Amino acid sequence: MGGTLSALTSLSAGLREFYEAPYRRTMARARRDEDDLFTLVVLAEALGVPNPASYYTVEMLPLVADRVHEWHTRLGLDRSPLEHVSCC
Repeated sequence: MGGTLSALTSLSAGLREFYEAPYRRTMARARRDEDDLFTLVVLAEALGVPNPASYYTVEMLPLVADRVHEWHTRLGLDRSPLEHVSCC
């Protein structure tokens, strides 16, 4: 009985990998795009873009502050576009 369960678990894991593998890169890119958009929305006030939701997004700044360097290098910027955040 235990061998059958182990075989089914292995088969299930193999099938899951077979079906998910072609979409892994696409899903990772979509996640990065969503993260970039979220970062832009949170940092909009600091970038000089009027943000009607700034009252709510200011609470998110500590979450985004750690990822500013990754964000601006992924966008192709040599230095941070934020005047008060110097990460390089």
